[in-house]
Amino acid sequence: MDNVGIVVEDLDAAIAFFTELGMELEGRAQVEGRWADRTVGLGGVRCDIAMMRTPDGHGRVELAKYHSPAPIGTGPRNPPHNTLGMHRVMFAVDDIEDVVARLRAHGAELVGELARYGDSYRLCYVRGPEGIIVGLAEQLS
Repeated sequence: MDNVGIVVEDLDAAIAFFTELGMELEGRAQVEGRWADRTVGLGGVRCDIAMMRTPDGHGRVELAKYHSPAPIGTGPRNPPHNTLGMHRVMFAVDDIEDVVARLRAHGAELVGELARYGDSYRLCYVRGPEGIIVGLAEQLS
């Protein structure tokens, strides 16, 4: 997998959120032109993107803010977890409580609660900017 793409309204807030999660900003660019139109199947594409990289360098998230065509909503702003389609990206963390506290400073809220999966993991989902659901997993022993 090369990356996961997420369309956002507030690119700077999304960058700050994923930076707090431990990701690094790899770069920013504006995307437009015939090649972009042909790739995504839209006309008149103009968007700003930011590529975020995981600390180990093996994963990336591409954040995109569309200026044209205007972004559209497809349903409720904060859909429940069982909504069809891609619903979350999960990250391994060393200290789940610390990460949740830091993400709350960026507007994140727990979707459910912090739970323990046997003797293997502590897990939770948080909803960040744009309603993005991020899973956090702290491996135990």
